[in-house]
Amino acid sequence: MAFDADEEILQDFLVEAGEILEKLSEQLVDLEQNPDDSDLLNAIFRGFHTVKGGAGFLQLDALVNCCHSAENVFDILRNHKRKVDSELMDVVLEALDNVNAMFDQVRNHDELTPAPAELIAALDALAEPQGAASAPAAPAETPAAPSASDDQGDITDDEFEQLLDALEDERSSVPAAEAKAPAQDNAEDGSAGGDEISDDEFEALLDQLHGKGQFDGGVADEGTPADQGPSTDDKAPAGQSGGDKLITDDEFENLLDQLHGKGGGPTQEESAKPASGAAEPAPEPKPEPGKPAPVVKPEKAETKAPAKDNAPVADTTVRVDTKRLDDIMNMVGELVLVRNRLQRLGSESEDEHMHKAVSNLDVVTTDLQSAVMQTRMQPIKKVFGRFPRVVRDLARSLKKEVSLVMHGEDTDLDKNLVEALSDPLVHLVRNSVDHGIEAPDVRENAGKPRGGTVTLNAEQEGDHILLSIDDDGAGMDPEVLRRKAVEKGIYDQDAADRLTEGECFNLIFAAGFSTKDQISDVSGRGVGMDVVKTKISQLNGQLSVESELGIGSRIVIKVPLTLAIMPTLMIVLGDQAFALPLVNVVEIFHLDLSKTNIVDGRECIVVRDKVFPLFHIKRWLVKDAPIESEPENAHVVIVAMGTRQVGFVVDQLVGQEEVVIKPLGRALQGTPGMAGATITGDGRIALIVDVPSLLQHYG
Repeated sequence: MAFDADEEILQDFLVEAGEILEKLSEQLVDLEQNPDDSDLLNAIFRGFHTVKGGAGFLQLDALVNCCHSAENVFDILRNHKRKVDSELMDVVLEALDNVNAMFDQVRNHDELTPAPAELIAALDALAEPQGAASAPAAPAETPAAPSASDDQGDITDDEFEQLLDALEDERSSVPAAEAKAPAQDNAEDGSAGGDEISDDEFEALLDQLHGKGQFDGGVADEGTPADQGPSTDDKAPAGQSGGDKLITDDEFENLLDQLHGKGGGPTQEESAKPASGAAEPAPEPKPEPGKPAPVVKPEKAETKAPAKDNAPVADTTVRVDTKRLDDIMNMVGELVLVRNRLQRLGSESEDEHMHKAVSNLDVVTTDLQSAVMQTRMQPIKKVFGRFPRVVRDLARSLKKEVSLVMHGEDTDLDKNLVEALSDPLVHLVRNSVDHGIEAPDVRENAGKPRGGTVTLNAEQEGDHILLSIDDDGAGMDPEVLRRKAVEKGIYDQDAADRLTEGECFNLIFAAGFSTKDQISDVSGRGVGMDVVKTKISQLNGQLSVESELGIGSRIVIKVPLTLAIMPTLMIVLGDQAFALPLVNVVEIFHLDLSKTNIVDGRECIVVRDKVFPLFHIKRWLVKDAPIESEPENAHVVIVAMGTRQVGFVVDQLVGQEEVVIKPLGRALQGTPGMAGATITGDGRIALIVDVPSLLQHYG
């Protein structure tokens, strides 16, 4: 293992190969749905080939061997010598799992664990043509042996073999001086120049194929097999001016394989250009009798085109360490605090110029803040990309037919949130496939299609992201959930009977709660959904569940766009300022505290026929707060976290303010109910309330 290689080169490999492997997982699942997609087959082939090349440079032999075997399989598939089926995909996906495992070992500088020999043997077996099934395919596309007057000008297999034999003989008879010609540079694996033919030989060969429409072994003046005619590498030779006499695509590919060796021909992109060019060829002048037509050399043009296309991409992107972005974000955060301070001072001043300057500073700071936050944003596709594989594998293990539909994959959110949402979304998707979607026979008996659908959707709503997971499965039965809650000891029978449908649906997030009677490797322990609720609460997010029996279920997650700069509601308790994350705030109203009710020993309020527990957080957060001096009227802030909503009684409302979260010092770290601290516009220090932690500790 060459871990002593240049660390910069290794990091480049990890970044580039990591992106390729992420795409491969999604592409392989797509391929199973679209087995005849040539572009997809070539993209997967190139993916394995690129990872193999980088691993070979770093002398990661185990990784090279596994990628090489997988690459061979897709070389067979893209040449239509084998069909894609579920068994083949199982083996290839297992190979990808091994590649990913070895890739993680490279990242951690661990010794590589080679792929099992049985897996390599299975891949090598799949890299062989599929018996005689694909053999008739090529002749089926090849017309019958043409005559000299045939407009198509195609040659038979026997003539083609004779032509190649004649070419080999001719190559051996050409003098060394004449044989030296610019080597073609299209070989995919970098074939040596000695295995290539000269330009003159290639032109003569094309003249044989297209000039007269039949094989002619005659020798031209300069030792070539026939009169030279205009030639090109893009299937638009001079023969077109004499009647559009072309060879088929398969014959052209076979010809290049014979000339360069298998896998050494032009790449798929280069081959695609000639194919499209053959449909509408540019008119070429007919050669004068007795004179060869001007030779067209497409190789030079083709080598320049990719460089021209790729140059802007290389010039417009740059890799930046995320730590540097975090440092810039922290500095912008400090600038936001200074802006807030100046806004407060400006509001107290009567100087018109001061007001204008502060207003301009506000605009520039807001734009700068938005631009810097954008650099930290990533599309949620980075998370969504792993779900096709998750759904595919789980559906096969459960013998269900499930398709996954994804919308809004380009929705951007903070990089830290992308990583944090990964596990909760995996649990929710697995839950939809396992609990939601019924078995095919059950669905058919219910009048539904045999295959179920899970839909993932992401969209931006203001400064929040809404994520929804829908399924068209069986839905949830509130009565079953109530019964399970009583069996698990979460509620007694009377309390369970009083639960609304929404509260019943929220039971699925309770620790240890599961509707499955038997524990499997997928579900039954009541852990997964509890993890979801905990994680979303930590992100200051909210969860809601909707379900209709027999129709399906929908789970919605609402999380902030970023955790770096947080919009808050500033409140005052006693003489101390606190900040409530605005994402948790549902509504605010003024309340007569004498009209509260006591339910199960807890103070509650009723708002629009909904009951909310009421908490005087001043008693928790302000030391020695006098209880007897509390006013009869107060402000109540309804806050939500996860699936729960409660009311907080506060002394004073200051207003909305954007704050930068500063970590608490070592002595205060871990203080219950506190997420951090910030500096307010008037220069005071305000503590940022962590609503879930506060309720868990005090409520």
